Amino acid sequence: MAGKSDPTRILILGGGYVGMYTALQLQKKLGRREASVTVVDPQPHMTYQPFLPEAAAGSVEPRHVVAPLRRVLKRCHVVTAAVTEIKHDEKVVTVENPQTGSEDIAYDVLVVALGSVSRLLPIPGLAEEGISLKTVGEATYLRNHVLGKMDAAANTDDPELRNRLLTFTFVGGGFAGVEALAELEDMARYATRYYDNLKPDDMSWALVEAAGRVMPEVSEKMGVYVVKALEERGIKVYLNTFLKSCEGGHAVLSDGTEFDTDTLVWNAGVKANPVLKNSDLPLDERGRVKATAHLQVEGLPEVWAAGDCAAVPDLSKTEENPGATCAPSAQHAVRQANQLAKNLLASLRGKSTKEYRHAYAGSVAGMGLYKGVADVYGFKAKGFIAWFMHRSYHVSRMPTFNRKLRIIIDWTLAFLFKREVVSMGQIQNPRAAFERAAAS
Repeated sequence: MAGKSDPTRILILGGGYVGMYTALQLQKKLGRREASVTVVDPQPHMTYQPFLPEAAAGSVEPRHVVAPLRRVLKRCHVVTAAVTEIKHDEKVVTVENPQTGSEDIAYDVLVVALGSVSRLLPIPGLAEEGISLKTVGEATYLRNHVLGKMDAAANTDDPELRNRLLTFTFVGGGFAGVEALAELEDMARYATRYYDNLKPDDMSWALVEAAGRVMPEVSEKMGVYVVKALEERGIKVYLNTFLKSCEGGHAVLSDGTEFDTDTLVWNAGVKANPVLKNSDLPLDERGRVKATAHLQVEGLPEVWAAGDCAAVPDLSKTEENPGATCAPSAQHAVRQANQLAKNLLASLRGKSTKEYRHAYAGSVAGMGLYKGVADVYGFKAKGFIAWFMHRSYHVSRMPTFNRKLRIIIDWTLAFLFKREVVSMGQIQNPRAAFERAAAS
């Protein structure tokens, strides 16, 4: 325990939106003798997830959609490790690094910003065949995977194998699923111009959504437009349909449709980081930390929580739905981080804290090059205008001027010199060539 004259030890679990933005605000406003800030995350960078579809499609360099924590948080101590247990009664967190083993980190004030993971359902074959799009590694993998399947299809005359290679299936019709599908389809369509024996019509793209509409974040009218726009591009959209199984790459849908596919991208929701179950913090029925509107954990004033892993009351909806909590979105995470930092500072200095209150501003989404939808403060747009709004909004939210400028340069170069459609498939198994050489 820190002595009375020692700086307060603030420990932030997670280096995503909430963790990094909170630490960034604290390092700007805290005196060196007032408190020390430690950030723990398995990755040494923060990933700006809204740009992952563009990174997968080759419009943005993957390294440019991540912000290096040590470079951004120069006055904070960054620990690259995974949290394995939280023992608040002892004010200790256990972390583990595969290279160095486990260790305990003590704290005085705790910020829980562990985010979310993909919510997988018990569907036969999903764990073996599926991949999500939540990390820069997955974005790079998907880009190489799609281009690799196109290369393989161009080199075979077997019609069944060719159809399987060129069938790309996406499950989940929220923003993440639709943007990933639209960007990758746009990239693949562009890439066919470099193949003598591949045409856009040879590929089969499908979106499977269990609900009756896509993109619930936008108006129903805009959701209908998105479906029509996808179908005009030859993409099959299955609404009110769910994936029953995908064993061995054979997809079976609830409406009876069956087909073979070598690509299954899963974007059907998220859940709170499961490591929270290894803690003594109060959790709700969905495994999220119970938090107040002041972003403090219920009954624990020295513990703060925000983002996807926290059940924060949504005060903009409490009149119509008293139990409403904030949706897991980047928009909430960034704004909650700003309020959390202010409240934490106020608490340390004996001042009153404020409630997190944010009216929904709207949403923007990209659907490939020069295509998009937007529903912002009642203003609805589609096509080029919405695409421009999407890019403008997200580049403004990207942390650091360095990363903003690099992304703008990427876009400019892509505009001047067209898309890069080179598959770096060797990245998927970098030791293959070495192993072949060793065996010869």
